[in-house]
Amino acid sequence: MQINITCKHVEMTPAIKSRIEDRLAKMPRYYNSVMHVDAIIEHAQGKPTVEFVARGEHNKTFVAKETDIDLYTAIDMAAHKLERQLTKAKGRERDNKGSGESVGDQRDEE
Repeated sequence: MQINITCKHVEMTPAIKSRIEDRLAKMPRYYNSVMHVDAIIEHAQGKPTVEFVARGEHNKTFVAKETDIDLYTAIDMAAHKLERQLTKAKGRERDNKGSGESVGDQRDEE
């Protein structure tokens, strides 16, 4: 999985980079087809904003955006929001898979 980190009006420190990479490295565990994640950190109106954009197969895009006074808290909250979205999408895909019966077989049973 590829991770791109972009900072706007924020200095990229090794601590910030490692925190983002640690949190985003777990994302394929929640949804297998995540191929690419963009992390955008922006400082506007006195508060840092963290946005994660995860892209997977078949043009699926998941976006999590959080603003908080503390940058590290915003990173954790945005990562948690993205984890919930990916878990929900994985559950939806698993639930949509049928038993393999055709529509004709179901109609014959009635």
